[in-house]
Amino acid sequence: METKDSSQETDIQQYWLVLKRRWRFVAGSVLASVGLSGLVLFLRKPEYQATGMLLFKSDRTSSLTKVGEKIGDLESVMREGNPLQTQAVILNSQPILADVIHTLDLKDEQGETLDTDSLHINVEPIVGTDILKISYTSNLPKSAAAVINQVMKSYVEKNRYSNREEVLAAGEFIKKQLPENNRELEYASEELRQFKNRNRTIQLTEEAKTSIQNIAQIDAEINQAQTALADVSAQEAQIRSQLKLSGQKPLEFASLSQIPGVQDILGELQKVQTKLVIEKARYTDEAPSVVNLKNQEANLNALLLSRIQQVLGSQEKVPLGKLQIGKIKENLAGQFAQLQAQHQGLESKIQTLSHLQATYKQRVAILPYLEKQQGYLERRLLVAQKNYENLMTRLQEIQVAERQTVGNAKVIQFAEVPKKLFLSKITLLLAAGGPFVGLLLGVASAFSVDLIDRSLKTVKEAETFFGYTLIGLIPKFQTNNTSAPVNLMKEGVSNRVIVATSPRTVIHEAYQMLQANLKFISHKKVRTIVVTSSVSGEGKSEVSANLAAVLAQAGRRVLLVDADMRQPSQHHLWGLINSVGLSNVIVGQDEFYKCQQTVTKYLSVLTAGVLPPNPLALLDSERMTSLIEMFSQSYEYIVFDTPPLVGTADAAVLGKMADGVLLVVRPGVVNSASATAAKLLLERSEANILGIIANGVNVKQEPNSYFYYSDSRGGLDVTDTQIDLMANTNQAEDSARSFWQEI
Repeated sequence: METKDSSQETDIQQYWLVLKRRWRFVAGSVLASVGLSGLVLFLRKPEYQATGMLLFKSDRTSSLTKVGEKIGDLESVMREGNPLQTQAVILNSQPILADVIHTLDLKDEQGETLDTDSLHINVEPIVGTDILKISYTSNLPKSAAAVINQVMKSYVEKNRYSNREEVLAAGEFIKKQLPENNRELEYASEELRQFKNRNRTIQLTEEAKTSIQNIAQIDAEINQAQTALADVSAQEAQIRSQLKLSGQKPLEFASLSQIPGVQDILGELQKVQTKLVIEKARYTDEAPSVVNLKNQEANLNALLLSRIQQVLGSQEKVPLGKLQIGKIKENLAGQFAQLQAQHQGLESKIQTLSHLQATYKQRVAILPYLEKQQGYLERRLLVAQKNYENLMTRLQEIQVAERQTVGNAKVIQFAEVPKKLFLSKITLLLAAGGPFVGLLLGVASAFSVDLIDRSLKTVKEAETFFGYTLIGLIPKFQTNNTSAPVNLMKEGVSNRVIVATSPRTVIHEAYQMLQANLKFISHKKVRTIVVTSSVSGEGKSEVSANLAAVLAQAGRRVLLVDADMRQPSQHHLWGLINSVGLSNVIVGQDEFYKCQQTVTKYLSVLTAGVLPPNPLALLDSERMTSLIEMFSQSYEYIVFDTPPLVGTADAAVLGKMADGVLLVVRPGVVNSASATAAKLLLERSEANILGIIANGVNVKQEPNSYFYYSDSRGGLDVTDTQIDLMANTNQAEDSARSFWQEI
């Protein structure tokens, strides 16, 4: 998480550094945008805005053809959309604007009739109200007020006319609908009446409840009758058993014993049979008395049988023993007859109740269907009644509305002639948006230029690109930050030699840090150092002079050699005469001790001398090698100021002879192509690269965590870069100690 946060912070710092480097583009874009906006505002004509207000109220003439809905109620319309927005569109419609232009005879700048597209009316609903705010902006205040008032008048007139046309159209429509609705009402009423007569229905719901109750009651009565029938059947079976009348009719048999005609004949028959038995005992069967008695017996039997058949109504034969029964059996026969009557009565009752129950059940089964049919017919009748009533009500309302000429819009505030200038949105946008747009364009151009620029812009980029150790960081030279010149060295020394003219400054301390790093990076013997750069303008001559001066201030014998025999500059920095120098010594025209010029006790300068036609041939010679060996015998440090690497090979050739090469890099001066060429040349020469020196570093254009000096009390604040340099120094010191131990 910390890594992510630090990465984001680094990105922000990089963006900020880009803006600081390219601040001129940002400032230029902002100033240009502000100037252009100001010019446009200056050229704009003054504007005046007039404002009026319209109120929309509920009216009973806006929706007359909607059956079953409150007529003209704006609240009902708002469920589907905002009616004020609709009216705002109507106010800006072509007919309204055309009427305003025609009435006011509005002209454009060419004197022709104004086009409706050129008339811009602003209409805004006031939130929470039924009011529309109407405004118009014009260069003429009276014209602005006149346009707004005419717009409202034209709209109110058209609204009133539209409402009246709507009322008339609704009336015609309803008059056409009334006869058809009346027929529908009569047809639905007649159909319901016929249905009730055909199915004998009045209140189907009550009838269904009553039928269910009756079915339950009948079911209970059937159960009771079946119980009583079972009891009677049991008693009847018992009496039948006692009377031994199985298969016979006990009631008829009981009645035979009580009929006098039957009993008289039976008595006579019994008397004759008694006499016959007596006579048979006295006479034979052929005796006249016996024959006579037998004839009497036969006649009486025939007569008795005739009487029984008359009573029973059938040819059934009845034993004579059944014709005479006792009093008990007679009572039992009577009871049996009563039970048979009850039995038949109960069976008849059960049959009747069952038939009635089936009838009720059949009626209940068809009641839901009848109820459904009747409900449909009743709803149809109700709808027809409602439609007819609504149409009649609307017809009455329309007849009233036809006599009215009031619309649903009312002017509540006429526009007055404006007295103050109006700041339109365009004006405010130009005033406020000019700097903002300029800032955006400036930032975009800054990043675009920075992206196109292939130079190494920061110390970090240079260090990453070359891949060499950073051993020195020299801040950008500021004349007003240096102290008053002091005579630490001879007169005529340029103030660019900071360590000689401005001691105890930030730059002086930076060169002392560079000296400390070189102490452990270079060899044990006399150190010969070649100072060069990728391209001209990176300050390698100033770095050479200051490095030689700070080494001399430390009590080291130092020889500064101006080996740039193409564009020498050391004699200018030290205020010396360049009549003789290195070129003269190499070709043997003069002796070294005559050419070298003493600046201080410890510092001597050998200028470039006469400029030769081929400096590289002089440097790449045995004479130059022997001179370096000779210099090493007299001095502890020899610093060579050489030409840039790009375009010349002087520094590469001399660097191969010396102990090491210091590469001066100035952020923002060298680009990636030149740096690549310089790096390749150094790699081919196989010179010992001691490291790079970042020169002319602009503190404000470096990341806060990367630069390391502070101006407070002229002292030093150690931060990340100085710690890195110290780490490099400690690393070199460890290497030096190992070297000394080996020796």
